[in-house]
Amino acid sequence: MSHRCHHPPAKTAPLTRRRSLAALGLALAGPAMLRQPAWAHGPIDQPAPVRLLVGFPSGGGTDLLARLLAVHLGMALQCQVLVDNQPGSGGQRAALALKAAPADGQTLLLSHTHTINILPMTMPEPGFDPQQDFTPVAGLAGFVEALAVSASHPARNWAEYLEWLRAQPQQLAVGVPATGSIPEFLVQCLQRNHGLPLQAVPFRGSAPMLAELVHGRIQSAVAAMHELMELHRAQRIRVLAVLGAQRQAVLPEVPTFAELGLPGFEQASFYGLYAPHDLPTATVAQWEQAVQQVLALPEVAQQLRDWGMSVQYMNRSQLQAREADHRKAWKRLIFCEGQKADSSAGCSRC
Repeated sequence: MSHRCHHPPAKTAPLTRRRSLAALGLALAGPAMLRQPAWAHGPIDQPAPVRLLVGFPSGGGTDLLARLLAVHLGMALQCQVLVDNQPGSGGQRAALALKAAPADGQTLLLSHTHTINILPMTMPEPGFDPQQDFTPVAGLAGFVEALAVSASHPARNWAEYLEWLRAQPQQLAVGVPATGSIPEFLVQCLQRNHGLPLQAVPFRGSAPMLAELVHGRIQSAVAAMHELMELHRAQRIRVLAVLGAQRQAVLPEVPTFAELGLPGFEQASFYGLYAPHDLPTATVAQWEQAVQQVLALPEVAQQLRDWGMSVQYMNRSQLQAREADHRKAWKRLIFCEGQKADSSAGCSRC
């Protein structure tokens, strides 16, 4: 079956600034507004909406990105794109929904590296194999995780945080949004390989964890930058260090872990768009072009930067290569931390 949107990208109307700003307002207005976007009023025989699966709750970082892109992609492809939140088990539920969907271009998944790369390596029976069950469509945006402390914490920077840590009589809890996640592996590696008295404490998502951090009930936490940025700007928390190979443009004063003498965390995370296996090449190309067009909009790029993300368009081949690099880097760390037995994966440090 072929994709059922009315027009291929070559014939789509340009995304003007007026249409783009109107779309952005709808994207940020919430799920109800997206059910009846203004341009969707058309003939009775208009095609069924495209379903954009999201494996995390409404209001989170992944959901906000999905709603922003859904409106613009709908305009680029002249069809309605609706966000379908199916949270559960780190994105597993949404991934299984994608696996069960027909490869007709009407169902896609917006996901970051946790669901695509990390979860299949840490969950005994995830029920899906991204390399066999999914078709990579396009890369969207990059982001890094960061370690932050509460606003009431005495440390103003990483050096002061280390001094404070080493003065404590026992291990201290560091919040992480989920078990088997990159934030948890980071805390474990800091504790085991660098001698820091830290203990990862998993929460059921970033929202409850950050609430505890803001109120000072935990002293520090690790989360994605786009989940920390607004709280940092409001001076309700302080970001002390970031993962990734370089400092983040949105927080140029905050060093990377590598700069602080803690290498091994340079591989950044990213978001991608995925379809069921065997999506026709022509349909993949159609979505690739639409994504590239949307990410080129200044308004979209600025919104991503404001959230602490970076525009990282990748075509299908580039996304596959990026996945392989990310999987290789974190597989070594995961096995090192004992999350999954593999006798051939021994290592002396992360």
